[in-house]
Amino acid sequence: MQDLKHLYQQHIETLQTRTRHALEREGLDGLVIHSGQSKRLFLDDNNYPFKVNPQFKAWVPVVDNPNCWLVVNGVDKPKLVFYRPDDFWHKVPPEQTGYWTEFVDIHYLKQANAVEKLLPYDKSRYAYVGEYIDVAGALGFSNVNPDRALHYLHYHRAYKTDYELYCMRQANSIAAAGHKAAKRAFDEKQSELDIHLAYCKAAKTAEHELPYSSIVALNNHGAILHYMHCETTAPNQHLSFLIDAGANFNGYAADITRTYSESSNEFSGLITALDRVTLSLADALKPGVPYGDLHLLAHEGIAQILQDAGIVNLDAADIVEKGITRTFFPHGIGHFLGLQVHDVGGLIADDRGTPKLAPSEHPFLRCTRVVEAKQVFTIEPGLYFIDSLLNELKTTQNGQFINWKKVQELAPFGGIRIEDNIIVHRDRNENMTRDVGL
Repeated sequence: MQDLKHLYQQHIETLQTRTRHALEREGLDGLVIHSGQSKRLFLDDNNYPFKVNPQFKAWVPVVDNPNCWLVVNGVDKPKLVFYRPDDFWHKVPPEQTGYWTEFVDIHYLKQANAVEKLLPYDKSRYAYVGEYIDVAGALGFSNVNPDRALHYLHYHRAYKTDYELYCMRQANSIAAAGHKAAKRAFDEKQSELDIHLAYCKAAKTAEHELPYSSIVALNNHGAILHYMHCETTAPNQHLSFLIDAGANFNGYAADITRTYSESSNEFSGLITALDRVTLSLADALKPGVPYGDLHLLAHEGIAQILQDAGIVNLDAADIVEKGITRTFFPHGIGHFLGLQVHDVGGLIADDRGTPKLAPSEHPFLRCTRVVEAKQVFTIEPGLYFIDSLLNELKTTQNGQFINWKKVQELAPFGGIRIEDNIIVHRDRNENMTRDVGL
């Protein structure tokens, strides 16, 4: 743990520096960051699974405890108010120990509504950061989620510390164990639910601890980009399998997608071709390259696949020029990855929050920044046979160029997505996903 301790110390020093600069933007003395609260189900006495404020878990690896608070000013040791009630209904978190605790001033809180005495008395010089605006008001905060400070923090969160990179490598390793188990379950012709359970078991992760709801899609379900349902019975035939599933480590996410075919056939050839596109795009991810350029490269690669497979009867350049690839690849090439799966700061031009939105012809692109060292991205090209988009294409002049018989043959396989998690270094790229054997 000594190495992790040293990495965490450096991480805190970086956050302190960023916080000082952010506070200068607002003329504030500090930030009070709320971990969040449990949310009650409507007309029920149970709560939704707790999801921590990402601004909170940036500082401390406390991801499962509501009613906690951080007081930070960029100079003094961060003050952590840790909620630890007397409670016989629920598990009470233990007193905190480990590599990170000596860098934080920890105060224990027994009653959530008694936190005010542990917060700054004069709140006019402090800003509340969190989602519970009514709580902030009740405590006397007049400055809530200050724009200039948060824009600065969000922009610079794209540059990962070595501690963060360590955590994301660990998350990829955990997710890889789950993906390998899911593939075995597919080979055994299990149901979507059973595959999902195999993933969670191998990743040693409860479903509510995953960074996002896993996509476990058999056959044509792979054409539903955010397929969140799990069939409990296995289909009559296993043609294909798309899994988009991640893992967390200390609050940092992995986000990995793989696609498989039940046998060696034309669809498996498309998977191999798209895998080559993913790797070529990962190689093109270099400092100084606008991330949006990779999205355009992805369309060129997918157009070449469509031409080579005889799905579209045009040259690849014409397929792109006519916009046909957008039917088969309707989403963006990827996004920032970190404390959140779709990490913040991708659509701003600078640390003042100047918008830099996705172009109208590619509205789902989640990042328009220029690639720089210490940033982490997903690369996830896809090729899908989506009924609604294909039906729309059929009504246009471009429909004449489509081999509809081949589309009909491939549609039962759903679609393909191959997603890797990439660290950009100054002189090389680190593909965390391939490095753990996926």
